[in-house]
Amino acid sequence: MSSALSPQFEVFEDDMQSSGEKSDTVETQAHELIETKPRNLFEKCMHFFEVKQHTNTASNRRAESFIESFVYNDDLRPVEEKRRVWDWKQFFSFIVSGALNCNTLETCVLGLQLGLTWYQTWIMSTLGFTFVGLYVVLACRVGNFYHISFPIASRAAFGVYFSVWIVINRVVMAVVWFGVQTYIGSQTVQLMLKAIFGTDLETRINNTFSSPNLTTFQFLCFMIFWAIQLPALWFSPHSLRHLFVAKTMITPVALVAFLIWTIKKSGGNLELGSLSLEPPSKSLIGWAYVRAVMTSLDNFATLILNAPDFARFSKTKRSSIYSQLIFIPVVYSILGIIGILITSAAFHMYQVNYWNPLDILNRFLDNYNSGNRAGVFLIALSFALAQLGTNVASNSISAGTDMTALLPKFINIRRGSYICAAISIAICPWDLMASSSKFTTALSAYAVFLSSISGVIAADYYVVRKGYINLHHCYTNKLGTWYMYNKYGTNWRAVVAYALGMVPNFPGFIGSVGPSVPEGAMRVYYLNYFVGWGVSFSIYCLLCYYFPIDGTPKGVKFFQRVWYEKWVDVEHFHEERRDFEDNGYNFDDESVTTTAVHVHETADDDMKKFEF
Repeated sequence: MSSALSPQFEVFEDDMQSSGEKSDTVETQAHELIETKPRNLFEKCMHFFEVKQHTNTASNRRAESFIESFVYNDDLRPVEEKRRVWDWKQFFSFIVSGALNCNTLETCVLGLQLGLTWYQTWIMSTLGFTFVGLYVVLACRVGNFYHISFPIASRAAFGVYFSVWIVINRVVMAVVWFGVQTYIGSQTVQLMLKAIFGTDLETRINNTFSSPNLTTFQFLCFMIFWAIQLPALWFSPHSLRHLFVAKTMITPVALVAFLIWTIKKSGGNLELGSLSLEPPSKSLIGWAYVRAVMTSLDNFATLILNAPDFARFSKTKRSSIYSQLIFIPVVYSILGIIGILITSAAFHMYQVNYWNPLDILNRFLDNYNSGNRAGVFLIALSFALAQLGTNVASNSISAGTDMTALLPKFINIRRGSYICAAISIAICPWDLMASSSKFTTALSAYAVFLSSISGVIAADYYVVRKGYINLHHCYTNKLGTWYMYNKYGTNWRAVVAYALGMVPNFPGFIGSVGPSVPEGAMRVYYLNYFVGWGVSFSIYCLLCYYFPIDGTPKGVKFFQRVWYEKWVDVEHFHEERRDFEDNGYNFDDESVTTTAVHVHETADDDMKKFEF
């Protein structure tokens, strides 16, 4: 080796000898370092912003190429045991933390906006969240048992490269929701400032905005709450359990205090019938039930899709399963009855059917005495904490995790979270939250796109693969591996099922934004999540039956009732994956015969088989 290479080689040699690597690997790594050394200002800037992948390389001084980091990087690798710290208590805190926000109360009382009575609204809302629990558990098992995130789980069904489009869909929804939750949080800032400085702040601060849904004062509060969230985006996902616990202890107290205070102000009087001036006719009441159920599902469409992002931190096989299946409907049903009682008491006082609880708090400031001001300030402060916890846990981290699958050479989870926060300002959430009808329209629009994706992934995992995922094939783009499918890295069966799953909902979606469409199309659209998920699920199963795919358990018939899901060991996954990439040896259970990967036969008995 020439003397010009000696210093760099010595650095790598020290690193590699400490980890027991061979000398030929050291020399290769040394050459890669020299070849990638920045040569001009542009390359120096790019090198500065690159994410250094510590697990992929022998030294953290070199970032991998775009394709290398896309296939496998620190943020998307399977979660090893020391980071799997979530048991049922953390998932309970996560559920409560996600539920304790103003958006949940708005969702739970939307049945009242449709003309339902209090008990009809509560039953339909609870039923909707029961379905949510079922869908979340279906979506999270692949993350729970294989310790992988949503972007990686989507590769198995859609292909390594087409999964990028699927992830983009989820990123867009996360950004939209981050903006919406930030706007709701800004309303708590408005209340706190009004409680301190007076209710006339909106007129005292000159309004320079022409939008009917936003004033200068409201935008100022939006930016204040937006900025307050930024420090919280710095923390890693597995350390957020402390935030969940803090929010779980503080917000319920404030919510119960809000309920008691509202009922006391109303003199204990509640409007328990329909709060609509024109209750729906008998012919429409049934569809009001359906829409109340679907509102709960639509509100959860994004979280259902990326459930593996959090389930991958499960401490045991059951940590994320029964906790979410049980606690989601229970927690949300309790919050639902609280929200309904608050709205009913407020209707008795003001004869207005408020769907936003913060509007009710704002009315309390009509009587501007010290007690009302202190009460509104403290409750608004608690709700601000609730919005902060929900936005960080459910939106920014999800967006950050998914962005690592899009541009991992320059984006990690932390950077992705900040990018999400930056873009969220541009979606103008104040327009989406202008009324309950616009809000429900936005929710349904999300469900049209996301339900089809969830249906395909569920069909692939539960019916086609019967719970079997080969992790080493998830983290490679070699031709001939199972989840590449072809040179385009796309499973055409999944793409067709995904597209056709959206077709039945599209006429109703168009009708929801203005143009007139047949009533039948709107009624199909009212069932949007069930329709999208079910159609995509069925079509994908049908296509895989007639056009089989690789990577399914050997010797198992399509309709045979067997189950191959298992709790995998990923403690040495990095070394195993490297050997798989270099030699084709498959450490999971069985190997694949291809032109790109060497053949290594293993016994089928290595894969444990469970008969129902």
